[in-house]
Amino acid sequence: METAAKKYTFKDFASDQEVRWCPGCDDYVILRAMQKALPDMDVKKEDVVFISGIGCSSRFPYYMDSYGMHSIHGRAPAIATGVKIANPDLSVWVITGDGDSMAIGGNHFIHVLRRNVDLNIILFNNEIYGLTKGQFSPTSLVGQKTKSSPYGNTQPPFSPGELAIGAQARFFARIGGNTPKEMTDLFIEAEKFKGTSLIEVLQNCPIFNDGCFTEYTDKKVREDKQLYVRHGEPMIFGKEKNKGLVLNGLKLEVVTIGENGITEKDILIHNAKEQDPTLHQMLVRLRYPLVTGIIRSYEDVTLEERIDVLTAEVKSKSKFNKTDDLFFSGDIYQVF
Repeated sequence: METAAKKYTFKDFASDQEVRWCPGCDDYVILRAMQKALPDMDVKKEDVVFISGIGCSSRFPYYMDSYGMHSIHGRAPAIATGVKIANPDLSVWVITGDGDSMAIGGNHFIHVLRRNVDLNIILFNNEIYGLTKGQFSPTSLVGQKTKSSPYGNTQPPFSPGELAIGAQARFFARIGGNTPKEMTDLFIEAEKFKGTSLIEVLQNCPIFNDGCFTEYTDKKVREDKQLYVRHGEPMIFGKEKNKGLVLNGLKLEVVTIGENGITEKDILIHNAKEQDPTLHQMLVRLRYPLVTGIIRSYEDVTLEERIDVLTAEVKSKSKFNKTDDLFFSGDIYQVF
């Protein structure tokens, strides 16, 4: 007789550890969104693993009642890749920050995306190093004054989305750190995706970079400054739902429905599943409106599938059935 699957609640994934982030930090929102999302992912609790690097975000595994590892700076993708390949049945999540993933971990970050390992990455982006007390990070803006750039940062920032799509990311989503419902939905969709999924969370740091995304995420302006895209739907935004995107030559342009003969039929339909990333890259680069939601979701062959195909091919042509056959297949030395 088959036993009914256990129905979890968010409490099943909350550990007994005291959550220690600064008051007002969006990390609390991300944590609760994940704890609420997991019961709807149709995965067993014992199959969930969180791997983090170093940084404020990387305390995450302590606060989840699941398997996990607080690993080393920038190397979480490499460790997570090993975990997933060793046990493909696991739901593996990488928790990282903009410094952890894009500075010391930049190489690991782009290659896990390129390889398309079937795991999920949540990138906490607050455009600052928080744990080490406010130095500029690879996503800090030019001119930004920090503890390590008191006269203003001179280094142009990375855009996580542009970098990811340039590294052949098949799934990229972006969400504000103060929108827990949408964030929960994105986590669930990321788990369903077969391949590497990356979600960038625009996360406020109230201590060292307060208000870094307020111009887009504040509740008073969010509807007018953000476009939350959904696959198969027209790209419309604004409090009055009367703004939209059209393609004008090689550029995206904001138009107003009802003006200059523009109707809803003229508005671009979002196609997250398109193989060609050209439009996805254009959406990532936009600053008005800032595009959130699932921008790209193109399913492709995963690294694990490629490995399985190659392994089967090599085995089918091999004259060896076991390791001893290989060891004793040629000249050997006998040691007494």
